[in-house]
Amino acid sequence: MCYSHAFSQGNNQKFPLDSIERELNKTLSRKTAYDSEKVGKLNQLKLRLKQAKTDSERYELQKALFHAYQSYQIDSAIRYVSANEQLANSLKNPKLQYESSIQLAGLYSYAGRFIEANDILKAIPRATLSADQLSNYFRTYSDFYSHYGQSTNFHEYFYHSGRYRDSLVTTLHQDSYEYRLSAATKNLFGNDEETAEKQLKELLTELDETNRERAVVAYLIGLIYKQRNDLDGQIYYFGLSALTDIKNSIRDNASLQSLALAYFEKDNIDMAYIFIQKAMEDAIFCNVRFRTVENSSFYPIINSAFQEKETQRKNELKTLLYIISVLSILLFVVFVIVYLQMKRLKVVRKDLKKVNEELFSLNEQLLGTNRDLQEANHLKEEYMAQFFEICSSYIDKLDSSRKGMLKKLSNKQYEEISKELKSPNFIKGELEDLYHNFDIIFLNLYPTFIQDFNKLLKEDERIVLKQDELLNSELRIFALIRLGISDSTKIARFLRYSLRTVYNYRVKVRNKVEGSKEDFEESIKSIGNLNL
Repeated sequence: MCYSHAFSQGNNQKFPLDSIERELNKTLSRKTAYDSEKVGKLNQLKLRLKQAKTDSERYELQKALFHAYQSYQIDSAIRYVSANEQLANSLKNPKLQYESSIQLAGLYSYAGRFIEANDILKAIPRATLSADQLSNYFRTYSDFYSHYGQSTNFHEYFYHSGRYRDSLVTTLHQDSYEYRLSAATKNLFGNDEETAEKQLKELLTELDETNRERAVVAYLIGLIYKQRNDLDGQIYYFGLSALTDIKNSIRDNASLQSLALAYFEKDNIDMAYIFIQKAMEDAIFCNVRFRTVENSSFYPIINSAFQEKETQRKNELKTLLYIISVLSILLFVVFVIVYLQMKRLKVVRKDLKKVNEELFSLNEQLLGTNRDLQEANHLKEEYMAQFFEICSSYIDKLDSSRKGMLKKLSNKQYEEISKELKSPNFIKGELEDLYHNFDIIFLNLYPTFIQDFNKLLKEDERIVLKQDELLNSELRIFALIRLGISDSTKIARFLRYSLRTVYNYRVKVRNKVEGSKEDFEESIKSIGNLNL
């Protein structure tokens, strides 16, 4: 993702800080992957070095390892340059000796070994150096005094650094990247800020993130915004520089520290702490002394602010946890209350359901009783009508008999009247009609009487009726008992039996009972209760 063209026109435009912060977080999360890729490339060079067959090939591979380690790990870079120095001495090649000496002096300068670096540089005969070596010589001396000044904070060393940078410019081609960068740097520190900004932003548009020099250019632009106290500008350009450093595994970087300080000034302690931590890790890993010194001076301040904020967060968290705990307890109490209420409600619902079922059953029974009562009322109405019909029929018969007797009496047919009054046929017929009507009405009221009656008797003693016989004498006696007429005298009068006969029938049937003889007549009285 490239940000070099964004908001490059004018200083008052807003910087896309959200975008660059997201990209920084994403890139930091992949830092290990970038470092692994770097280590892979280093291992390939080391493998090729083991397979090298000539001193010349070995020298070039060690030189490549020096460049690869130069901004990654100073100690390893020093090891390979020292090996090249020994190889150049054994070959007695002055050009290679001067080249490796200049490289070693530069590494000692980064590592804080200033005396050794200065001794090496002083021992090099400048007049014998080639044009390229002279450029490297001036660059190394400029860096030496710059690092020395950063370590001692002595302004004179920065002055000497500027003098050697001016000398470097005279050895470079005016169209080269390094010439343009050096010219912009000179303008920057020579208080020609606007020119320096223009030159650096032009360079930035020409470099992508694969070019490590992009980190240097973006960092210098960030310094311009630092002089203007523009925190957003600092974060944006130091962020661009940090992205390039991280993606190229440049451990010797100034971007992470400057980014941490910008965030600290903006009171974003969390981001400041993240970047100062990474800056310290890189400085210690790379073993660049002045970077470690610089980071060490800022790290305690940012770390203290971060720890203070963390303490505040922990206290707030404790307060929140306390509140949550209290709310949890209250919630638990409410839950228990609700649970108990629901449990009670469940019991109430269960009881209510049971009551409803019982009520439904009672309603069904009531409906059944109402139906039975309606049926009973219907039967009463029906049998009342039959009763009036029978009574009316008897009255008609009596009236007819009376008229017949009066007629015979008027005709003086005394003998026929006497014969008719003495004849039992009239009463016998009426009794048969009476008993027949009684049998019909009773069996309509109690249709299962005969079956239920026989169930009370022993199986071989059960009553079997003749054909066309509804009830016999025994059944009529107990039918009257079922109707509530238990007195033998009343039964005898109704059936025109002697009291003895009724008694004998009752004793005879009771002897046929299968169960308790004492409860027999009570059982008779309960026949048909369900039907009614």
